Amino acid sequence: MDYTTLRDDELMDRLRGRDLVAFEHLYDRYGDLVHSVVLRVVADGYVAEDVTQDVFLRLWRKPEQFDLSRGKFVTWLLSIARNRSIDERRSHGRRLRHEALPATADEEEALPGQSERDDPAVATVIADERAAVRRALEILPPEQKLAIHLAYFGGLTQQEIANKLGQPLGTVKTRIRLGMQKMRGALESRRLEDGAR
Repeated sequence: MDYTTLRDDELMDRLRGRDLVAFEHLYDRYGDLVHSVVLRVVADGYVAEDVTQDVFLRLWRKPEQFDLSRGKFVTWLLSIARNRSIDERRSHGRRLRHEALPATADEEEALPGQSERDDPAVATVIADERAAVRRALEILPPEQKLAIHLAYFGGLTQQEIANKLGQPLGTVKTRIRLGMQKMRGALESRRLEDGAR
C-alpha cells in the first residue's frame, strides 16, 4: 500500500482503525504547516512545538471528530491548531498580543510554512482555502468583519473585543455569530458548487 497516494480523508479512515502509518503520513503532510500557524499565534518556538504535538495527539486520540461532510481535513486541522494556539497564548497572559497579531491582510499571506514551500499540492489547497475565506469575509458588513477578524486572527476574547471597540458584549457576540453564519453559508455554497463541477 502506497500511503503517499491516499487522500487525507482516506488516511483519516485508516487512522480511525488506529493505523500508525496513516498518522505518520498526515503528520509528514501537515506538521510543518500546523507548526507555522501555531507559531504565528504564540510567537515562541518552544511553545509552538508543544502545541503542535498537542494538536496531533488530539488527532491520534480522537480521529472520529473529523467529519468530511463539514469540510476539508486541512481546514479542520488548522482550525484546531488555531484554537489550541489561542488557548495557549491566553493561558500565558497577554504579553505576546502585539507580537503575534497580524497587522494587514498581506501579512496574513506571509503565513507559509515549509510544507507550503515544498509541496505544491498543499500550497494550492491552502491558497484556495484562504481565498474562499477572504471572499466570505468580504460579504460581511464592516462591523461583523472587524469583530471576526479580531476574534479569529487577533485571538481576542469576545470581552476583549467589546472593550477594544467600546461596544456592549452582547453586541459583539451577535456580530460574531451572525457573521460566522453568513460565512458558513457562503463557504458551504462554494463547496456545493465545486462538488457539482
